[in-house]
Amino acid sequence: MIQQKDIRNFCIIAHIDHGKSTLADRLLEVTSTVAKRDMKDQMLDQMDLERERGITIKLQPVRMQTKIDNKEYLLNLIDTPGHVDFTYEVSRSLACCEGALLVVDSTQGIEAQTLANAYMAIEHNLTLIPVINKIDLPNSDREKTAKELVDAFGFKMEDMIYASGKTGEGMEDILRAVVNRVPAPTGKKEDPLQALVFDSVFDAHKGVITYIRVFNGRLSGKEKLSFKATGTEIEPIEIGYFNPKLVKSSSIECGEVGYIMTGLRDVSKARVGDTVVLQKMREQTSGLPGYKQVKPMVYATLFTTSGDDYPELREAMEKLKLSDSALEFEPVNIPGVGFGFRTGFLGLLHMEIVSERLYREYDLSVIVTTPTVAYEVVLSSGERKIVSNPAEYPDPSRIASTLEPWMRVDVIVPSAYIGSVLEIVSSRRGISKNIKYMGEDRVEMHFEMPLYNIIVNFYDQLKSATSGYASLNYDFLEMRPENLVKVDILVAGEKLEPLSVILHRTEAESMGREMILRLKELIPRHQFEVTLQASIGGKIIARESISALRKDVTGYLYGGDVTRKMKLLKKQKLGKKKMKKIGKVDIPQEAFLAVLK
Repeated sequence: MIQQKDIRNFCIIAHIDHGKSTLADRLLEVTSTVAKRDMKDQMLDQMDLERERGITIKLQPVRMQTKIDNKEYLLNLIDTPGHVDFTYEVSRSLACCEGALLVVDSTQGIEAQTLANAYMAIEHNLTLIPVINKIDLPNSDREKTAKELVDAFGFKMEDMIYASGKTGEGMEDILRAVVNRVPAPTGKKEDPLQALVFDSVFDAHKGVITYIRVFNGRLSGKEKLSFKATGTEIEPIEIGYFNPKLVKSSSIECGEVGYIMTGLRDVSKARVGDTVVLQKMREQTSGLPGYKQVKPMVYATLFTTSGDDYPELREAMEKLKLSDSALEFEPVNIPGVGFGFRTGFLGLLHMEIVSERLYREYDLSVIVTTPTVAYEVVLSSGERKIVSNPAEYPDPSRIASTLEPWMRVDVIVPSAYIGSVLEIVSSRRGISKNIKYMGEDRVEMHFEMPLYNIIVNFYDQLKSATSGYASLNYDFLEMRPENLVKVDILVAGEKLEPLSVILHRTEAESMGREMILRLKELIPRHQFEVTLQASIGGKIIARESISALRKDVTGYLYGGDVTRKMKLLKKQKLGKKKMKKIGKVDIPQEAFLAVLK
């Protein structure tokens, strides 16, 4: 049996598309963890969606055994997501490791998320091993990339490992570096059980399967267990480790990584970051640090293209919630559009993935409204209220102050595009903090920006202004007091609540005018004049009119006295006036959706 001193727990951190899943494949191959005939690309990416997009959404652990200098070692690799939306998952998987491979694409150099994840690893006191990947490509520049790593993190040139996930070059060097540089796990077998939950998945037959790392004690699977933060109690159905398939085991020792089949039917009862302890020792055993409940950052409403599909959407959302504990939703009914779900997401990628999964796994085509963010409103009475839906925004007379989420934004870009990036950021209320040169032709730019201005087309605009070279990372900074207002849209004097938005006062007028002009194009003409208005409280900030359809009531007259003509026109005018009072404006669903989207 392998001793605790011969276990190494490490993860791979990198920016999206820098080749970490391919690198993991080669490591599985070199250590003979997966037979060559069973091997497939991106072995640790379980979803088709992950393979197609070349991104890791759900992290996946694997146990490998290897011989270095005639000695057996047990290596636990945890593949982590690289996207900003899944930062909390990354932080929990880092907490399970003692070391990390910092993978950088030699054709692209350091990117924004490379820095963000590397700094997070340094905060967790992990030993970083720099790996310069994709050296087989003709445009690879290993010296330049190595210099960037030395400048950014203070590595020495001799620390660098040059590898290719495609050809398998450098894999032996990586394994040797993991064994020699990464410390063995600390922890005492004799102490009461403490195991960190770093992920959980839902299986239709076996219920919730939690992925754990044992920090102290030993998990035998025969004793009742308890989750420290949620208080959920379980009797494990099965325990084991990843190879990368689930392999049943009689115990998981101190320092090892494995899984527990809990039999639970709800992922929220086994949250990421919680600590598994023995039920009989629950009071005496403390929880491991770093646990928090993940809060959605972005909100949007999902509708089906056909109203008849609403029951299927409800069922699909409930099933998705089983495997995605970060997803929050509540039913809403929007007049003119129909029934849907107000849904909270971790970020834009999370939102995109949920709508894509609804389409692929449940055959549902959904319409997603423009995303909004959650604001904090402090009322005159001192009460604090979180508002994610403009319909819940209190009366302005009751508000003492409104706080908006601000983010810390990092952009890495070629120095030729500094002006373009500054222009985009300043037009979105961003504040430039500092600019740092990385080598001769790339800069690292730091900003502070409101989250709302990031989620609406910022990334697309940034990419097009920098010819696709910019890389972006952002994380939460603080809730900051701002002058926010609710903009209402009125059609024929009637308020359309679904089209209300919460905006900064400086942007309210232009956005209100834009919405009014969009509606003017989309609402068909009626028999009477229809007024469109945008208002803040009682003040109208934009106004347009849709002129009435006019029938030529004097067309059949010929000759005779002009008073006959005047009489008919007057009668028509009175009819239009009366119709304006009692007539109802018919707004087509397309108009609603065009503005909401």
